[in-house]
Amino acid sequence: MKTKTIKSIIVATGVLLFMSCGGKNQQQATVPQAPSLKVSTLKKQDITIYNSYSTNIQGLQNVEIWPKVAGFVQNIYVEEGQKVKKGQLLFKLETQTLSQDAEAAKAAVNLAQVEVDKLVPLVEKNIISEVQLETAKAQLEQAKSNYNSIAANIGYSNIVSPVNGYIGEIPYKVGALVSSTMGEPLSVVSDISSIRAYFSMTEKQLLQMKSEMADKGAPISSENTPEVELVMVNGETYPQKGKIAMVNNIINPTTGSVTLRADFDNPNQLLSSGSTGTIKVPSTYENTFVIPQFATVDLQGTKMVFILNDDNSVNTKPLNIVAQTDKEFIVNEGLEEGSTIVTEGVSKLKDGQTINPVKQ
Repeated sequence: MKTKTIKSIIVATGVLLFMSCGGKNQQQATVPQAPSLKVSTLKKQDITIYNSYSTNIQGLQNVEIWPKVAGFVQNIYVEEGQKVKKGQLLFKLETQTLSQDAEAAKAAVNLAQVEVDKLVPLVEKNIISEVQLETAKAQLEQAKSNYNSIAANIGYSNIVSPVNGYIGEIPYKVGALVSSTMGEPLSVVSDISSIRAYFSMTEKQLLQMKSEMADKGAPISSENTPEVELVMVNGETYPQKGKIAMVNNIINPTTGSVTLRADFDNPNQLLSSGSTGTIKVPSTYENTFVIPQFATVDLQGTKMVFILNDDNSVNTKPLNIVAQTDKEFIVNEGLEEGSTIVTEGVSKLKDGQTINPVKQ
């Protein structure tokens, strides 16, 4: 009997010890562990970002070649796409009829000159009145004017290039009848030694660019605009940087945009008139914080970060965002240099929560 009593006591004690240990382990399991999350120390820096705008590229000059007189195309002295120089002969129009008219006009000049020469001595001898002589002189001047006009038209039959450049398509061939009233020009000579890239930005974007120039103490003018880059249609960046040469300060009331022009040197004729591309205009921000977008949370439309406190607890702080890239926010105030922010797992954090920080 005594032996059974001792066994019962031992069993009861073991059960109590087991329940006691199990309770402690269960209590420890319910206490959540602080998550280990990466953090980063804030440091001010300078950053340059680029705003992109679609652009239409034009040559320095695109000069249409039109005939000043009507006539048949007699000769074409250039090939399509050929490089030409200013003053180089491009086309010649048939002038046979004009030449005949010029001969008749020249004869009329000679006849009028003979009449004047005949009347001069008669006036000197008071045989005829001076009015007759003045009338003859007027007829002489009219004959000369008529001749000069026909001679000029003959000269216009030789059509030369007004600028250096490359000649475009030539739709009219030898034998075609051309005139200044036809539907399209004889050709177009394009000067692409430099190119002009036209693009548009909104009124807000223009104001931002001007504000940046004013902050740097530079007068707001085309001479002080930032250098820009050109991304060509194949996705490659043009090797030479350009300069904004024109800002149209008249806002389009319909679109709310304004037109700008950037000029680029084109020494190798890599760019062609009529091409398209993308203009990249830089904006530089000094002494700013660059915050990764994945390190932020959105609370009721306000972007926030979690700041790490000395006791490893965290709390949210709103951001004053002045610009952004595809992956980052640029913040100029509201944060302190040397502060530490959480850079992962922020979507599951709450104010006052404690973490185990892992410094990057």
